[in-house]
Amino acid sequence: MTAAPFGKDTPVGFIGLGVMGTGMAQCLLRAGHRLHVYARRAQAARPLVEAGARESVSPAALARSCPLVFLCLSDDAAVEDVLFAAEGLAAGLAAGACVVDTSSIAAASARRFAARLAHQGVTYLDAPVSGGQQGAHSGTLSCMVGGTAEAVQACREVMQSFCKAVVHVGSIGAGQAVKACNQVAVAGAMLGVADAIALALSQGVDPQTMCAVLLDGTARSFALEKHGPRIIAGDVQPGFRARLMRKDLRIALETARAGGTALQGAALAERLVGELCDSGRGELDWNAIGLLVQQKKPAS
Repeated sequence: MTAAPFGKDTPVGFIGLGVMGTGMAQCLLRAGHRLHVYARRAQAARPLVEAGARESVSPAALARSCPLVFLCLSDDAAVEDVLFAAEGLAAGLAAGACVVDTSSIAAASARRFAARLAHQGVTYLDAPVSGGQQGAHSGTLSCMVGGTAEAVQACREVMQSFCKAVVHVGSIGAGQAVKACNQVAVAGAMLGVADAIALALSQGVDPQTMCAVLLDGTARSFALEKHGPRIIAGDVQPGFRARLMRKDLRIALETARAGGTALQGAALAERLVGELCDSGRGELDWNAIGLLVQQKKPAS
């Protein structure tokens, strides 16, 4: 399968031009890669085409031009459709090609997709990213990659166009498992920040002062530094949407159950994010759980 490193002379495909994918694709263009894109909505691809990318009429057409293809899609079903539907990538990929899937999906799905593609000599890497919209646009994402060391090394140079760190974490599925761990840890930190702000407000303490004090001590965290001020200000513009965090936490909980583990903090976070989504607030930034916590009243 994949052997020689992919580089600047390699035509690179990208599918999934949402908030994250667009930023990552722009990084590839800025780095000088020969970028091909496909989007179901022409307007999603237009800014990249105007910047120099070539637009393909289908995933299969893109695959026929590109031995290396990146995906950044919303969920397992979307990835499966792009890969295996009529005129999907699998219909155009040649032996020796590689698909790098930066979507956040279940580890079991990643293993299943890899096995199907392997039958036609195509390598699949599960390579979810962390760093949010800002990291995607600035090229400072962190990527946790599952697959063979050889395939990861072959893709590393291209991936560094949008990643500050590309870490090989194990075999296929390991990247998604580590991403699930990331979301679980992030959710726990966010719950702590939400509770701390709610507690400060309940005691008449200025939450900005409280956050400043905590940031100088052992409670310091990314969630406190970045999301604390936004929660205090009521800024819930995404960012990372609540519905996507709900999906990621559900993946983590299902993965844990399959392994015989019952997560505690993640289950509470999923319930709270679920309240946001079920009340029509799924498109808000998921830090809106901070405002939700403030609205909670003690049980009588």
